[in-house]
Amino acid sequence: MAALLVVLVFIVLGALALFIVLAMCFRTVVETNEVHIVQSADKTVSYGKDTGNGNVYYEFPSWVPLFGVSKIVLPMSVFAIKINEYEAYDVGRLPFIVDVTAFFRIENSNLAAQRVRDINDLESQLTNIIQGSIRSILAKRELEEILAIRSALGDDFTEAVTTQLKNWGVAPVKNIELMDIKDRDGERVIHNIMEKKKSAIEKDSRVEVAENLKRAKIAEIEAQRETDIKEQEAHKLVGLKTVENEREVQISREQANQCINAQQKITQEKAMEVLQVQEVKKAEIKKQVEIVQAEQEQQKVEIDAEAKKNAKIKDAEANRANQILIAQGDREKQILNAQANKETQILVAQGAKESQFLAAEALLEMKNKESQGIQKIGEAEAEALRLKELAPISAQIELARAIGENGGYQGYLIAIRQLEACEVIGVEQAKAMSQADLKVIANGGSIGEGMNDIKDIISAKGGVQLGAMLEGLAQSDVGRKILGRVVERPQDRNGEK
Repeated sequence: MAALLVVLVFIVLGALALFIVLAMCFRTVVETNEVHIVQSADKTVSYGKDTGNGNVYYEFPSWVPLFGVSKIVLPMSVFAIKINEYEAYDVGRLPFIVDVTAFFRIENSNLAAQRVRDINDLESQLTNIIQGSIRSILAKRELEEILAIRSALGDDFTEAVTTQLKNWGVAPVKNIELMDIKDRDGERVIHNIMEKKKSAIEKDSRVEVAENLKRAKIAEIEAQRETDIKEQEAHKLVGLKTVENEREVQISREQANQCINAQQKITQEKAMEVLQVQEVKKAEIKKQVEIVQAEQEQQKVEIDAEAKKNAKIKDAEANRANQILIAQGDREKQILNAQANKETQILVAQGAKESQFLAAEALLEMKNKESQGIQKIGEAEAEALRLKELAPISAQIELARAIGENGGYQGYLIAIRQLEACEVIGVEQAKAMSQADLKVIANGGSIGEGMNDIKDIISAKGGVQLGAMLEGLAQSDVGRKILGRVVERPQDRNGEK
């Protein structure tokens, strides 16, 4: 019994070791750029990077009970699908060939594994989806439009397939790109369109060049005209400013001369006062001399005897007194002359100083007025030019804003135009009716209804219906005979004549 138990233990251990060895043989590690969707007896699990289930699983054969599995390998990296030489048609059934490239990635691996057997089957189904979207989108546009907006068509292709791709667990990585559009073998549709575009571009280029040359010539003429006008205005302003400056300078000079003359007058008055003082002094000296001489004569008469006695003394004293008086007079005269010369020099210096000061003030005032005038002219010209350019624009903007905000006024304008149109149509219809030789037979209803019917006949709609009736008659033998009897042919008239 113990031996049997030992044997059983060894058998179990051996089976366990064999199972571990076999399990290690079936151990599978998923590549970084792949995802393995493993289907077991009761569930489906995705293994790979970023799946949340790890990168390792045991791939037991599907026939193994309980542990057997089956798998589908799909790429996790971006894969491309290229559709080359695909024949398509535009809205007018013009044939052409396109090359398309799309880039996808698997977003839901479990869902993708339910839809396809392997990656080749997935690429085949995605190719069919892209082809169907390309065919339906391109068939709604003209070929010229397709050539013009080929970059925008990628957005339309991507938007068309995105919803369908969700059912396969696939998402686009970037927009589907329309790589090339070309003619089928033996066709020249796109070639002709390109030639037409080239000729149109050449025509537009030549027209644009001619228009630019014309605008440049007109601009040069306008610029030259404006330059001439500006030069004439500048010369006019310079002339006026020069005259004004000369007038102000002349006025300043006259004022300076008046000040100088006033100072000269004051100087001359001072000089005359000095001369008057000199003459007064001379007269006083002469008077004193005469008085002294008279006193001497009187003393000489009264005391002739004593005078004779002291004649020599008196004469000496008189001579001495005369010399003293003369010396005093000369001294006073020299002092007065020196004072007069000094005052004259001071007055002349003050007059010259004031003249120079007035001239400097006049020159400074002239320069200030000249600079202020130039500045005011420039500011006035700039403001006038700005107001001139803004005036029509402001008026138009204000008028457009007023009309745009006033719905009633807009309705009023539309009603006026409608009344004018109805008035013109009514006048023309009245003229036509007055010149037409018509007979109206109203066999039913009233005369007004009969007139309405004749208006319908002579209207544009009635003319079209009458023409259609005549055209229908002309399509049958009987109708042609009737028209031949009613309408007189020109050759028949010539024959009758």
